[in-house]
Amino acid sequence: MNITKDSKITYDPVSIMVDGRRWFPMMGEMHFSRYPNKYWEQELTKMKAGGIDIVSLYVIWIHHEEVKGEYDFSGDRDLKKFLDTIKKVGLYSILRIGPWAHGEVRNGGFPDWLLQDARDKGYEPRSNAPAYLEHVKTFYEKIYEQAKGSFLKDGGPVIGVQIENEYGHCGGLNGQEGEEHMKTLLAMAKEIGFEVPIYTATGWGGAVTGGMLPVMGGYCEAPWDQRLTEIEPSGNYVFTRERNDHNIGSDHGLGVGITFDMDRFPYLTCELGGGLQVTKHRRCIATGEDTEAMTMTKLGSGANLIGYYMYHGGTNPEGKLTTLQESKETGYPNDLPICSYDFNAPLREYGQMEDTYRRVRLIGTFIHDFGDDLTDMKYVEQPGNPSKPDDFDSLRTSARCKEITFGGARYMSGYLFVNNYQRRYRMADHRDVELTAFDERGGRIISFAKRDVSDGDYFFYPFNLPVGDKALLTIDATPLCILRGAAAEGDVYVFYTDTEREVSADIKGDIGGNRIVIITKNEAIHSVKVNIQGRDFLVISDGEAVTEEGGSVNLYVQVSDSEGQKKALFRSLPELPKTPDSFELLKSAVEISDFAGSDIFAIYEGKETLTCTQRASFEKISGDSYAVKLPGSLAGAEEIFAQIEYAANTAGLYKDGKLAADSFYTGQLWEIGLKRFIDRYGESDTLEFTAELEPLFEGDKVYLQTWPEMQDGKASQIFYIHLIVQYCIKIA
Repeated sequence: MNITKDSKITYDPVSIMVDGRRWFPMMGEMHFSRYPNKYWEQELTKMKAGGIDIVSLYVIWIHHEEVKGEYDFSGDRDLKKFLDTIKKVGLYSILRIGPWAHGEVRNGGFPDWLLQDARDKGYEPRSNAPAYLEHVKTFYEKIYEQAKGSFLKDGGPVIGVQIENEYGHCGGLNGQEGEEHMKTLLAMAKEIGFEVPIYTATGWGGAVTGGMLPVMGGYCEAPWDQRLTEIEPSGNYVFTRERNDHNIGSDHGLGVGITFDMDRFPYLTCELGGGLQVTKHRRCIATGEDTEAMTMTKLGSGANLIGYYMYHGGTNPEGKLTTLQESKETGYPNDLPICSYDFNAPLREYGQMEDTYRRVRLIGTFIHDFGDDLTDMKYVEQPGNPSKPDDFDSLRTSARCKEITFGGARYMSGYLFVNNYQRRYRMADHRDVELTAFDERGGRIISFAKRDVSDGDYFFYPFNLPVGDKALLTIDATPLCILRGAAAEGDVYVFYTDTEREVSADIKGDIGGNRIVIITKNEAIHSVKVNIQGRDFLVISDGEAVTEEGGSVNLYVQVSDSEGQKKALFRSLPELPKTPDSFELLKSAVEISDFAGSDIFAIYEGKETLTCTQRASFEKISGDSYAVKLPGSLAGAEEIFAQIEYAANTAGLYKDGKLAADSFYTGQLWEIGLKRFIDRYGESDTLEFTAELEPLFEGDKVYLQTWPEMQDGKASQIFYIHLIVQYCIKIA
């Protein structure tokens, strides 16, 4: 969607619109004050390559005014620079100005001095108390000084502002008093100068919205839950009109716990869990499949904006007076790591692009080419679809469809969604199922060829999907993207399948010069659509292709110490206009025929052998302390990741007695990116740290999905440190 400063961004009960056209954006949260500013542009380009259109971000009060009257918008706290970088990369932004953020920050983002002032003067924060509002006004004014000139009307990236967060759900006032407070904050923001097309408010769990555009959330688990056991299955894997998440809101019936009229506003999300942040007592892990299946379920339930919290993990900044993480010491229910805000997000604490990133990108690729048309397809409840997530036997289906005209006749065009995935629970297998989409009156629209739907399967199939201007396609494969101009006389429509059986398709009309290509689900997960010299290409690789600002395309390739060495390898459809200088063309692309497979792709192999010759070492000093030595130079690589395999309750990495990185044990490898430490401490042969482990005991009150092996009832040991070297190679 091309948005200019003169564009008119609005919304109706269905979707966001730009200049009267429906828009389905992808949004991802990144906190600039939790990431080194030196790498903002690199990380934002990764977000864009992952399918993100809008960057949402908190301006966290305590990060900017920890000491009263001492404002810090420099370095990693430089909001203006971050907004400028968002614009440079070609993204848009929703500015979340609070004043309360939560965000797993100390006091929910409130500075200690503000809470002390409230105690001294006897007023309630997050109320209409004049003293409180005066402090908020000053904070808003400071944010505006940074954001001025970055609003859409000025040609900047900021298209929206969120007021407060979870107001009336997590603290604050309820009912009419709460609504009036939200309206007061909104009026204050507007008066100061925050002029944007859209003002939003979080809408789950009884939160009040002050008439602003409500945005919703949903997480696959609840690390804030105080129980230390498996919790009930998440409702976010059930197709439903319900917009509330029973873990962060309330699930007592359709619309219960929602303070706005759902018929007046589109279904938009801002906090689908891109992962989960661990707490001291609850260490649940969000996998890529957890996030992908949840996202697909929200698509099938009618969501018209997919927004992830977090999309990019980070590291808490160092405080001047205290540490800045949420903790029980400050009256909050959870203890969190002092440093790490990794979140198991699509892009992790050190910018790692892992499985969740690839799976979210898969859905984002579909949305970019088909999402705008999806927006006005209604959610249609399907016969037999269960309403509760503890029904593991019924097959979960939904349809989104609309009536279209083709060849003088009327057809229902849309998608049938199927989800047989429930995180941490087994679903029944369904053998030889005829999948059928029904309309709102219960009439049959279309039936697909029979297939097995096994535990863990989730997918969606199109019916009567326009292919060009003269054909409709019904196919039991999932659409990925459209490669414009990739065929000799038209476009290439790329689909993927999760089964090995032959794909069935029905075409009404003539697809003309357009072509249809079918690849596997695994190939789709590792694919990236890029544009080179005005033409679309699909790149498939174990590496990650990222389009940089200016249009060049780089391939991030990793070599582990267990591999030792390898050559970069990727496939492209169609063949690239020019073989990259550092690659050889091993196989030319084959002319594309209808329903072709991935054997038609061109194959490129790097000329240079990429190596991982660096080594890490560790030695037990005493008790639960280790001396750790890591590479102190990148030596031509883009990044080096150290993966520490350990078992303990928590771990901290110290440099000269100061905490540099930390981890709460989950059973995953503790992965650390070294380039920021090389920047901080200077290049050398070796980075030397001390690792301090807090032992984990059999009786500790903590939820772990998998417990480590204990020795004499205790776990406190480093087993190995793996290294992964990451290279960045230009391919176009």
